[in-house]
Amino acid sequence: MQNLNVASFDEIREEFMRRISQMVWCNVASVDTQGRPRSRILHPLWEDTVGWIATRRNSFKSKHLEHNPYVSLAYVADVAKPVYVDCRVKWDDTMATKEHVWNLCLTTPPPLGYDPAPIFGSVQDANFGILKLMPWRIEVANFPVNRQIWHITKE
Repeated sequence: MQNLNVASFDEIREEFMRRISQMVWCNVASVDTQGRPRSRILHPLWEDTVGWIATRRNSFKSKHLEHNPYVSLAYVADVAKPVYVDCRVKWDDTMATKEHVWNLCLTTPPPLGYDPAPIFGSVQDANFGILKLMPWRIEVANFPVNRQIWHITKE
């Protein structure tokens, strides 16, 4: 398999969005406070190379991310065409961000968009948290031929 490093996210944007739109949910792996891997299924929404996850603020994942702010996402709708996203994560609990992501959930067309109210009640819910995903690596694979890999430009 050949690695094809791409200079710009623009080179893989369309295929990235097409694939994640098919899968919607992804596996998100973190590391717990004892250094052990932990996976769960979550539903990110993407705006270019920034991802947002509306999730419960008081959870094991919150404790894990306090310990280690890195996650690895795997979207696998077709085993020959997975997408992997390695990210730094931070909680963004500002009301402006909560409102932005709430509205993004409501206005993004299905299957990615959804109504967060049945889960959280309202944007003011104390347990309504926002994870901001900041990728440093995105891989769009085409097994067994190649994989296109974008890395964030180091400043």
